[in-house]
Amino acid sequence: MSQLGVPELLIIALVLVLLFGAKKLPEMARGVGRSLRIFKSETAKLREDDDDNHTVQAQAQAPAQPQPPAAQPQQIQATPAPALSAEEQARQLEEQAARLRASAAAQADKRV
Repeated sequence: MSQLGVPELLIIALVLVLLFGAKKLPEMARGVGRSLRIFKSETAKLREDDDDNHTVQAQAQAPAQPQPPAAQPQQIQATPAPALSAEEQARQLEEQAARLRASAAAQADKRV
């Protein structure tokens, strides 16, 4: 395959500008960037889940060791709530906005 040089890239850029317009290209680039960020975060979560599964399986296969008698009761540590992804945060904000619009519309109907 031949490599793309500067003239070829300029022609491709010109065709994109003619097809989509100069205003739409930055919006499309932002959308692609957001999609890639979400994709990367989801694949990272899948890798973490896979690593956790391997750790649990390795612990289950390890020989059982006798546990010493508990001298003090173990303290239960509160685990922090998992951080929400950007997509989940956006969904929650959209739901809150919809509820606020609905309540504002209901109040406007009561006034009339």
